[in-house]
Amino acid sequence: MNISVRFFLGYFLVLGLAAWFALNIVTDEISPGLRQAREETQVDTAHLLAEFAAGDLAAGRIGEGAFAAALADAGRRDPGATIFDIRKERVDFRVYITDMQGKVVFDSAGRTAGEDFSQWNDVALALRGQYGARTTRDDPDDPASSSMYVAAPVEKDGERIGVLSFAKPTATLLPYVDRMTGRIRSSSFVMLAVSALIGVFFSAWLTWSIHGLIRYARDVCAGRKATPPTGGGRQFSELAHALAAMRERLEGKQYVEKYVQNLAHEMKSPLTAIVSAAELLEGALPDAERQRFAALIQEQSSRMQLIIERLLQLARVEQLQRLEDGQALDLAELARQAVASRAATLERRGLAANVCAPDACPCHGDAFLLQQAIANLLDNAIDFSPAGGGIDVAVEKAPGQLLLTVRDHGEGAPDYALPQIFERFYSLPRPATGHKSTGLGLPFVREVAQLHGGNAHFANHPQGGAEVTLEIAAG
Repeated sequence: MNISVRFFLGYFLVLGLAAWFALNIVTDEISPGLRQAREETQVDTAHLLAEFAAGDLAAGRIGEGAFAAALADAGRRDPGATIFDIRKERVDFRVYITDMQGKVVFDSAGRTAGEDFSQWNDVALALRGQYGARTTRDDPDDPASSSMYVAAPVEKDGERIGVLSFAKPTATLLPYVDRMTGRIRSSSFVMLAVSALIGVFFSAWLTWSIHGLIRYARDVCAGRKATPPTGGGRQFSELAHALAAMRERLEGKQYVEKYVQNLAHEMKSPLTAIVSAAELLEGALPDAERQRFAALIQEQSSRMQLIIERLLQLARVEQLQRLEDGQALDLAELARQAVASRAATLERRGLAANVCAPDACPCHGDAFLLQQAIANLLDNAIDFSPAGGGIDVAVEKAPGQLLLTVRDHGEGAPDYALPQIFERFYSLPRPATGHKSTGLGLPFVREVAQLHGGNAHFANHPQGGAEVTLEIAAG
């Protein structure tokens, strides 16, 4: 399973459990909290009504006096109150009064007059001078039928003469409990949804950061130029830079080993030729032979020097991951300058080089590297062109790219050589001399192209000759 998916599932699981526990605790506390708040109000109401009932109870007219009439009138009232969007249209209460023996002498509901309530918790405790309250269901199987009873002593001239209990049905609280529970649940679901979106965002951000490192690692494994990702936070940036540093150290070691092996291999032939010629020169030779072997030593020494110079140029380019000092350039102008720099060689070979390019082909890059790359393409075209032939240099604009193509009119490359044409030290014999070049020119061109956001391509032209295309990003 994807690490980001695991992270998201773990995050959402922890968040969901926390929200579930919190929601249960809150909802479980709503109803008891409201009952506790209502009980405090009932205590005040019971004591207030006990004061009003004291006169009628002492006079023996509690069922017919002003107190009973006031309660009856209150029961017929319509408060017309809207409390938190809940409409209250009647006064819900019950009052009963017992004498000192616990016998009911008044019941506003008219149901229990004359019954013995001395065993009920509210009455029994109030008769003993303690705080008395109870909650009882009218229907044992229906929790919504319960009512809370709070008792207060009825006193006259400092003497306790009875107990008044004030009751409120629990059903009157249910709309408020349901409303608060619904709001809490809906808010919790919104919170979970928002939290899930936040989790998705951070999971996507983590995935993007990890994929950036994966792409960078794959580019490194494939030997492609790659810049370490810097997004994803400080830790990811530090990891990317650590990978880049490790890559440089490992590549540096491998690079040196590879180049030493390649250099040793390429130097073996000219060194062998030089040593052999030097040994022959130690003996007595005719002047013509001596001059021939001396020229061979000079030729092979020049070849060794050229290999070293080209190898150093290629090494410098291959070690670059990105352009360091790029500037605004005109690729068409660079092509014209390169052709002008080879004017003497072209004239000596009787070749004509034509440049076909728009007035301006802006790009951004390293002028020296691009000039060297174009010069290498021209040198190859000159070497493989028949005397008196021509070389076509064309610069074209493509969407987001510039294409510089150099074509000669020689024999082209054999089919077996095409897959290896950009390999380091791979070279074909020059038609004019039969000698091979260093085999580093085209690899250098490809590295420069990739450094400028493009690539290099080689193909045999359908009408004869070879053409190499240098592709770079337009500026």
